[in-house]
Amino acid sequence: MKKANKSPRPVVHFVPSELLQPYNPVTVNLIGAGGTGGQMLTALARINHSLIALGHAGLFVRLFDDDKVDRANLGRQLFTTAELGDHKAVALINRVNRFFGTNWKAHTEKFDAESAGNDDAFAATLTITCVDTVSARLEIAGILANQSKRHRGRGRPTYWMDFGNSRSSGQVILSTLDKVRQPESEQFATAEKLPLVTDEFSTLFKDADLNDDTPSCSLAEALSKQDLFINSALANCGASLLWQLFREGVLYYRGFFMNLQEYTTQPVKVT
Repeated sequence: MKKANKSPRPVVHFVPSELLQPYNPVTVNLIGAGGTGGQMLTALARINHSLIALGHAGLFVRLFDDDKVDRANLGRQLFTTAELGDHKAVALINRVNRFFGTNWKAHTEKFDAESAGNDDAFAATLTITCVDTVSARLEIAGILANQSKRHRGRGRPTYWMDFGNSRSSGQVILSTLDKVRQPESEQFATAEKLPLVTDEFSTLFKDADLNDDTPSCSLAEALSKQDLFINSALANCGASLLWQLFREGVLYYRGFFMNLQEYTTQPVKVT
């Protein structure tokens, strides 16, 4: 009589306890205040408000962007005519702080090696990137790797969530910047490291235009490059992944690919 084959244990990633029950707010660097970044900031504010209501210390967010609001941003991004000419980061942070009573910070410079990469004061436990170019992702990946090696105290860089999209499709990928110690489990196989997006999809990055960030001159031109709802759709699903990270402390999936034209979402499993 043959023995029944044991089914493989599901692979999961356990979130460290210092994110689930922190003594201080979890530091978050949100890089990019455009279509996706603006939507993501509001989602983070909702997550923060809900976490605090549940007894968690909440989040402390810094928003980095050196761009200013122009007319092509109105409608597709979360800005009004009264904010034309203002820095995007300042306009969005001021609005969130007034609405939610937070004390989050706006930084009107790029997150690069010169402005933030060599200063551990700018290190954050979670970094979220909503940038337009491959070159920016590659630079940020290098900065985060160096910060993770140097920084050993509170707020040590641990996770990186990257958002990217084309006109009607996009993806969100969660990575770890170093190995995250996992508990022993008989029920699950555990993954202590989630691959960096720049390593896992390096072939795609090599084929892409490193600096394709040509600004749009009108809303109509902007909509020809990116669909009206791709940014908000990605932000909401990405925020749902973060909510699971903070509330459940275990991840079966670490991202997804989305196609709004076909109304499909393909999850990326933890392996």
